[in-house]
Amino acid sequence: MEKRTLLLKGAIVGISSLISNWLKLIGPAIGLLVILMVVDYISGMLASKKEAIEHPGDSSFGWSSRKSILGIYKKIGYVLTIFAAVCTDYLIFRLLEEIGVTYQTNTLFGLLVTIWFIINELLSLLENAGRMGVKLPESLKKVLSILQDEINKK
Repeated sequence: MEKRTLLLKGAIVGISSLISNWLKLIGPAIGLLVILMVVDYISGMLASKKEAIEHPGDSSFGWSSRKSILGIYKKIGYVLTIFAAVCTDYLIFRLLEEIGVTYQTNTLFGLLVTIWFIINELLSLLENAGRMGVKLPESLKKVLSILQDEINKK
């Protein structure tokens, strides 16, 4: 059973990689991630400001430069992780090419990691919107959480 599951996962990853290479999705995916990181940062600031207005005098609410810097470090960590994943893709596919094995793709880990971070940012945006008083559709949060869980399994 474990071997069958591994083969299925490998097939899904392989097919996803082929499609992404064919459609050249890694570039647009990274572009989307950058936009989401900026929007998430801004929405986090706005949510903190709203909480500060709702809880005047309570220093546990409101914008914090410390939290802000930590958030920026986290986003830089995203970029470094994607860089490592793309480098891993390059090494794997370059070495395979050297031994005569050719594939129609050149991305695997880079795209998976990027999509995982995109989902993280989307969940964070929903969280920030909730902090700003927006009533959130549970189905959207559930779908994003399921997608994230599926990627974690790979």
